[in-house]
Formats: sequence, C-alpha cells, structure tokens
Amino acid sequence: MEQFVLTDRQDAVGIITLNRPEVMNAWHSAMRNQLVTALKEMEKDEVIRAIILTGAGDRAFSAGQDLNETKTFTPERSKEWVGEWEALYETIRSLSKPLIAALNGVAAGSAFQVALLCDFRVGHPGVRMGQPEIKSGIASTTGPWIMKEILGLARTIDLTLSGRLMEADECERIGIINRVVPQENVLAEAKALANELAALPPVAMRLDKQRFREMTEASFRDCLEAGVRIQQEAYASGEPARMMEAFLEERRKRKG
Repeated sequence: MEQFVLTDRQDAVGIITLNRPEVMNAWHSAMRNQLVTALKEMEKDEVIRAIILTGAGDRAFSAGQDLNETKTFTPERSKEWVGEWEALYETIRSLSKPLIAALNGVAAGSAFQVALLCDFRVGHPGVRMGQPEIKSGIASTTGPWIMKEILGLARTIDLTLSGRLMEADECERIGIINRVVPQENVLAEAKALANELAALPPVAMRLDKQRFREMTEASFRDCLEAGVRIQQEAYASGEPARMMEAFLEERRKRKG
C-alpha cells in the first residue's frame, strides 16, 4: 500500500509527515485515513509524549483538499466526505498529547483548519495560510467553526468570503503562528518545543486538553450537522464541479 503518511519517533516525540509532495501534500481519502491511523497509534504509544505534524518537501505543509477527488462528488458522496473530516478532526481533538504543526510552506483550506486544530504552530517567513475554498466553489463549514473559535467572527468572515491567504507576518501578529524561524530550522524548532512539552506532567497535559475539547464540543457538533446540509445543497447545484474544473484547467494552462 502506498504510504501517503510517514511516521517516525525520536525519543518521546512522534513525527508524522504528510507525503504527497508532488501535489503539495493535498489530502485525499487515503491520506486522511492513514493520518487518522497514525495519530491513533501515537496516542496509544506510552513512550510518545508529544507529536509533530509536518509536510514532505519545502513547498507546503498541505495545499488542502485535492480537487481532483472532490470535483466528481455527488450530494451523497459529499455527506460521506464530511464524515471523513469528522473522523480526522475528532481524532485530533481527542489527543491527550500536545500536537505541533511544523509549517513548511502553504497551509490552505482544510490544511489551515488542521493547523489551527494543532496546539502550536512553528513556521517560517514564507508560510501562507488561509481559507481559499470559495475560489474553487466549495462552501465552508468546518473552516468558519475553527476560525471563529480562534480568530473571532470579523476575521473569519474576511478569510472565508475573500479566500485570501495570510502571509507569515500577519499570522504571527494575530497569534496563530507561535514561532517564526528560518525555513531550514522549522523542524528543529518544532522538535525543541515538542521536547519541552513532552517533559511536562502528562496527567495535567491530558486534563487541560480535555477541557479545551469540552469547551468547543457543542459548536463542533453544530458545524458538522451544518456541513452535511450545506455540502449536499452545494453539490446538488453543480457549482462546485464547474468551479473546480475551471480552476484545475487554469492551473493546467499555467503549467503547460
């Protein structure tokens, strides 16, 4: 089976690498499923006390959803798709160990959301982050939920409706990148932070993370319910398929 997610362990630190660099580590179903498995295995491993999530290559943490997968979705498949994201987000939210995003480039769309669900984010001056789904005809539901919890409603509206990507300095200024270092130092800085966190009392760590999850559980469930309803309506309209195909065609022309 092709490995879309790679795993490693260095002492008490587990490292997970998204491994589709040829498409900027964009997600598809197999990658999401492998990521859920990797996270659950590290959660069960008693030696691991902190986890790092990063992307292969130097272009992207992840470009978000692979549009070649979603452009053919039916309304029924879009419901299943929301369920796949629920499984991943629930796994991340239920971790008892700190999770650090080592951002090596772009974190867009659902990858931006995953980065925000991590407890810490380490990046470099070339990082760009945001929620560009509207540009490819995808309505956002989980994105506005996590952004509102962390960034507030005004910036959530800005990012969701404009689809713009924020540069690293803005991300650091508003507090969603915790540490900015040269690109070649991102993983080392993430490992140093992970070792600091791994040395902290594990029961207190687990209980603190449990409480953060409890504080946002009601709004998380609401966004998933809305996601099923909204994505079914969006895909029934045919707009996502048209917009994604146009987006992909434009990208092919630029490469051509």
